[in-house]
Amino acid sequence: MSRIRLEIGSEPFPGLKLLQLRGRGGFAEVWEARNQSGRLIAVKFMETSNSLSSAKEVRIIQAIQKLAHRHLIKISHVWSIPQYIVVAMELADGSLLDLLDAYLTEFRSPLPPELLLRYFRQAAEAIDFLNARQHKFDGRLVSFMHCDVKPSNLLLMGDTIKLADFGLSTPIAAPLTPYNRAGTLDFAAPEIHGGNLAETSDQYSLAVSYYYLRTGILPFPTPGSRFTPDYTYKRPAPDLSGAGPGERQVLERALEVQPSARWPSCSAMVAALTEAFKSADLIQTPLKSLGSAAQSKKAPARG
Repeated sequence: MSRIRLEIGSEPFPGLKLLQLRGRGGFAEVWEARNQSGRLIAVKFMETSNSLSSAKEVRIIQAIQKLAHRHLIKISHVWSIPQYIVVAMELADGSLLDLLDAYLTEFRSPLPPELLLRYFRQAAEAIDFLNARQHKFDGRLVSFMHCDVKPSNLLLMGDTIKLADFGLSTPIAAPLTPYNRAGTLDFAAPEIHGGNLAETSDQYSLAVSYYYLRTGILPFPTPGSRFTPDYTYKRPAPDLSGAGPGERQVLERALEVQPSARWPSCSAMVAALTEAFKSADLIQTPLKSLGSAAQSKKAPARG
């Protein structure tokens, strides 16, 4: 089979027409497409060169496809073809990263806490659902770790958050599991840099995402663009000076180096952040959804 063409107007599958590129990452492209029934969908093409790892990834994505949760993106089809894993899913209005860009452009400020907490309660619910050891895979009960929680994978459909992009998702059945892959290193937990995956690794990434959307900056220096497990790597203490005192206490726990010292769940972390704001003197900022602040951006992810 010849390599499929990813360009406007091409039909990689019968009845599926690519309309426009919506996002591109290091090894993936996301396209808006029209399916054979005329419906607009998102289609992600993930490059792969190893047929064995490709088969495993497809099986994991197909397992997650069967999970029903209001804050997980709905996947309609998963294909494995030469050079690509292809995932067709519902088309979102944009991501929280798009919304941050819109706020920085329109208001010259990052996302207000009232809006951010509303969205993060939904994101936490989805991550906790995945992370719970209640899913059947290969004849055993496992937790699914997302392994790439970041603002561009938290999608908006109206005012509803949907967690997306399960290409790195991994089933685990122990508190600490060997792991030699990584998503976006800026958001990855320290144990991932050391070649392991913990039950609270996604919580760590969600906390980094929160701080980034709240302040517009990352709490750590960037660790580099390429991933190689390094058992000697030590992340510096996070710089959380852009957050309020109550927020800092909550985030410091979520960003603990020891995975077991973090919050018992993502929802517990977000509940603690909400409590921290109840007595805080917050500056009220205009609340806008992506639809009003950045209506022209309609993408499922940035690759």
